[in-house]
Amino acid sequence: MSDRPAINLEQLAAKLKQSLGIIQKQDIQVVSQILGLQANNQIRVGDDCAAIPDGDGYLLLAAEGMWHVLVKEDPWFAGWCAVMVNVSDIAAMGGRAIAIVDTIWTENTTKAIPLLEGMKAAAQAFNVPVVGGHTNFKSGYNALSVSILGRAQKLISSFAAQPGDLLVAVVDLQGEMHPKFPFWNAATKAAPNRLQENIKILPYLAENNLCNAGKDISMGGIVGTLLMLIEASQCGAILNLDSIIGPDKIAFDIWLLCFPSYGFLLSIHPQHIDIVKRQFAEKSISCNVVGEITLGSELILKSKKQSYIFWNFNTNKFFQL
Repeated sequence: MSDRPAINLEQLAAKLKQSLGIIQKQDIQVVSQILGLQANNQIRVGDDCAAIPDGDGYLLLAAEGMWHVLVKEDPWFAGWCAVMVNVSDIAAMGGRAIAIVDTIWTENTTKAIPLLEGMKAAAQAFNVPVVGGHTNFKSGYNALSVSILGRAQKLISSFAAQPGDLLVAVVDLQGEMHPKFPFWNAATKAAPNRLQENIKILPYLAENNLCNAGKDISMGGIVGTLLMLIEASQCGAILNLDSIIGPDKIAFDIWLLCFPSYGFLLSIHPQHIDIVKRQFAEKSISCNVVGEITLGSELILKSKKQSYIFWNFNTNKFFQL
C-alpha cells in the first residue's frame, strides 16, 4: 500500500520482464502463427477459454499443461492445481464448470498415484467431475494436462475492457505461499463450500453486466496478466503499484509475479464498482482498485510520484500476433 518503501520502477520493470511467467506467455505467438488460430473470427484467441457460441450462451473449453518442475517436486499439488486452474479459467470467463478430462503420462503407476489423488481431491472440493481422459503409465517421462468444459450465459471477455474502466485486483489472501514456488495457496486447506461459493461470484458479475472484461491472474502474475488483457482489448492501462495489496512478509516483487489460487484482474465501469466490491467483501476476499484502463497502447507503472512505461504495444507485441 501507500506506506510501502520507495520502489525503483526501472529496476522492478527489468526484473519483471525477465521472469519465466512473462517470457513463457509470449510463446503463444509461434503457436498462433503455425496453427492459424486467428483465422477463426467466431472464436477469438486470447481469452482464458475458447468461447464457442451455443444456443443462447457459450460453451467454454480450456486446457492446462502442468509445469514439469511442479509435477516432479510436488505431484499431489500439481494434480490439485491442474483442476483448480481450469475451474478458475471457466470462472474468469463468467462461466460454470461442467466436467474435466485429463491426460496423464508417467514412468510407472507409483508416480501417477499422487497426481491422481491431487486431481481427485480438487475435483471433489470444487464439485466438478473428472469424466475421462488418456492414461499411459509406461512413459519415458512424467507429465499431466487437464482440459475442462463449461458454460456461460454471458461472457467476461479479455476483449471488452473500455478506457475509463477501473482496474480491480481480486485475491483471496487467506492462504500461504508454497514453500518452494511462487504460488499463493488459498485453496487446499479451504472448506469446499467456501471454494464453490467464491467461484460463483464471477458468473454472477457476468450475468448482471457488472464486469466489462477480466482474466484470472496466472503464471505471469498481476503484470503479465494485465498485459494480456489490455493487448486483447487494444487499450492501455495505468497500474498503481501502491494500491496493490499483498500478504504480509511476502516481498513485493515476488507478489507481483505470484500465481494466486484465487485471483482475478477485472475491468469495471466506475458506476458498478461499489456493488462489485460488496460481492467480494461478503466472502472476505480482497478487492481493490489498482489502476485504470486508458486510451493508447502503453502499460504504465506508477508509484508515488514516479511513472514508468513498462510496455508499448506499438513497438512490441506481447502474446498476440
